[in-house]
Amino acid sequence: GVCGCCGALRPRYKRLVDNIFPEDPEDGLVKTNMEKLTFYALAVGGWGLLLRWVLRTQRATSNWRYVCIAMEALDQLLMACHCQSINLFVESFLKMVAKLLESEKPNLQILGTNSFVKFANIEEDTPSYHRSYDFFVSRFSEMCHSSHDDLDIRTKIRMSGIKGLQGVVRKTVNDELQANIWDPQHMDKIVPSLLFNLQHVEEAESRSPSPLQATEKEKESPTELAERCLRELLGRAAYGNIKNAIKPVLMFFPSHWGPWKCSLAPMLMFMLSFQPQHSHLVIQQLLGHLDANSKSAATVRAGIVEVLSEAAVIAASGSVGPTVLEVFNTLLRQLRLSIDYALTGSYDCVAGVSTKIIKEHEERMFQEAVIKTIGSFASTLPTYQQSEVMVFIMNKVPLPSLQQSIEAGKAGENRNRLTQIMLLKSLLQVSVGFQCSNMLTALPSVFLDRLLSAALMEDAEIRLFVLEILISFIDRHGNRQKFSTINTISDISVLKLKVDKCSRQDTVFMKKHGQQLYRHIYLICKEESNVQAHYEALYSMLMLISIELANEEVVVDLIRLVLPVQEIAQINEDNLTAYNRCALFALGAAYLNLISQLTTVPTFCQHIHEVIQMRQKEAPYLLPEDVFVERPRLSKSLDRLGPEVFFWQSKISEVLGGSGYNSDRLSTPYIPQLTDEDRLSKRKSIGETISLQVEVESRNSPEREQRAPAEEITYETLKKAIVDSVAVEEQERERRRQVVEKFQKAPFEEIAAHCGARATLLQSKLNQIFEITIRPPPSPSGTITAAYGQPQNHSIPVYEMKFPDLCVY
Repeated sequence: GVCGCCGALRPRYKRLVDNIFPEDPEDGLVKTNMEKLTFYALAVGGWGLLLRWVLRTQRATSNWRYVCIAMEALDQLLMACHCQSINLFVESFLKMVAKLLESEKPNLQILGTNSFVKFANIEEDTPSYHRSYDFFVSRFSEMCHSSHDDLDIRTKIRMSGIKGLQGVVRKTVNDELQANIWDPQHMDKIVPSLLFNLQHVEEAESRSPSPLQATEKEKESPTELAERCLRELLGRAAYGNIKNAIKPVLMFFPSHWGPWKCSLAPMLMFMLSFQPQHSHLVIQQLLGHLDANSKSAATVRAGIVEVLSEAAVIAASGSVGPTVLEVFNTLLRQLRLSIDYALTGSYDCVAGVSTKIIKEHEERMFQEAVIKTIGSFASTLPTYQQSEVMVFIMNKVPLPSLQQSIEAGKAGENRNRLTQIMLLKSLLQVSVGFQCSNMLTALPSVFLDRLLSAALMEDAEIRLFVLEILISFIDRHGNRQKFSTINTISDISVLKLKVDKCSRQDTVFMKKHGQQLYRHIYLICKEESNVQAHYEALYSMLMLISIELANEEVVVDLIRLVLPVQEIAQINEDNLTAYNRCALFALGAAYLNLISQLTTVPTFCQHIHEVIQMRQKEAPYLLPEDVFVERPRLSKSLDRLGPEVFFWQSKISEVLGGSGYNSDRLSTPYIPQLTDEDRLSKRKSIGETISLQVEVESRNSPEREQRAPAEEITYETLKKAIVDSVAVEEQERERRRQVVEKFQKAPFEEIAAHCGARATLLQSKLNQIFEITIRPPPSPSGTITAAYGQPQNHSIPVYEMKFPDLCVY
């Protein structure tokens, strides 16, 4: 102790420590003495020196300049220390840094942060089990939210906090034996602190020096530093840690920035920071968050969906995940909930229960965002998954068929209509980005049947969506926009159409589904609620079929289809308006004008051109140039038109038949085949549809003269059939009860006798049938004489025998 009072007798390490401090703190660290201290620490050991440094620093805290000198010396000592011996004095070093961070002086906080960052950059070979970084995570996170009055000081403190968090991440993220930085208790502090600075824009940027004078560090802002730190953090995230990193992000955005639209850019940056193979986990977390906020405001839900839409593009580089249909199921469920909210005005689906006010325009905005997101997700999928998604969406559309019940009542009808429109909009979004060369794959029967069923709905908007969806499928070469307007162009070459030869698969598709498409086009043309958009879609569909799927047989069928459409407007059995009739005339003229130029048959082109010229002189209101305009010019004297303004089937059959086309088929009028699907259309009742079927069937039958006239089915007939069927069911039920009772109570001998008699009767009937089959009665023309003059019965095969109609199943 006595020796310690004399400077010359003090231990050498104390003298070396004292010598690095100058008399005047302005002079800074004495570098020569610092080199001697470093050499001594490496040769002898630095753990004893650390205690001296701690005591010296505590005494020097009254003057922050001495603290800076002490930290600078300690930093140099740390950088020079070997990795094996650094654990000997790290604990004391961290205590000293913690004391500096607890200081209220910003300079000491920044000094302690810089020292910790230098320590974090040192790679250690020996793990440490007793270190704890909880204090540093909390303190650095608090510094990231600094609200100091001085703007420059506030910026420096926040940047120091971000650097400190970056140092903690680097020190702990790769060491499994130290504190797990991915625990929720740490991530709930780190991620929100970085996100807070990510969106924060400093006002001091306008006062900063010019870029020519500023250094790189001076140019850096808390936003840029926070972004770099967040990317580094998320880039190191493993599969099992992603959920803990995403959850604080989802909880942070609405509470700090309000509308989700403000968080779109940071969220996309957040998505890009993950490894590509983990992107689908983020999407799953967003979907779960959307379900959790299903009763939140529409603006919040729309923001989540908008982020999902942009995230789909990012996830396309990796993987959307194995549960693709789950994504679309969640989005469609949210779409249905939004429709219920808009109709009921309540988030509880019961009017008047919820206290929240629902705005319809906000719900519509959310619905449009969901539809956009469905399209974005579908565009990232391969072709086969897109087909599955479209079938999945179409199966969700409520249709008035036997297989799917719909809600009754006015509220149910409104809900069904909105659901149908929104789902068809979603389907249109998917089909726009769908590219498939094989129409059999693009439009499977299970999908096409339901889609065309919707084409017979009474709602005009639904029919238009169906046409647009079909057009998007058929248009595989981008010709759709060239037919956006209907006109009678004289030279088709100016359109620069992209035409390929019809493939074998397309030929098979048209053989299988062609008549079904023609029939629905014909029935849609008869709708009175059609507007200009419907006729433009019909025109585009006819032309695209002629370009994409047409062979000689299809061209003939399309011409046969358009001529009855002209007849619809001419005869007007459905009491169409003058505009609808003129529009059908104009539609037929525009299509025949282009198809005649595609067939390149001069006589056919000449006939079409002559009729168009005659209409221009006598009836311009039958051409698209006067009908499909803002103010169409119509005529009420459509019943007094001359034959020269019509396209005649006999003339077209004659001119095309001379060029090799099937004239017999061209001369046969097109009659659509009516099916049970017509019940979806509200133009006719069920009884009228069945009567029409019977009438058409009897008209087309070669034996219609021999058949009895079809019974007229009326309301009384149906009522009687229902009553009779009920009585028959009661009698059948009573007979079954008696049979069961007989077998339960009758003696065995009686049952055996009854069954034996039944078996004998059955055997006799079978013998009669076999006799008729083997030896049929002689033919009506009498016996046939064999070659040797002996009479011989002519045996008729069973499959050629005629049975009564009621016996044929």
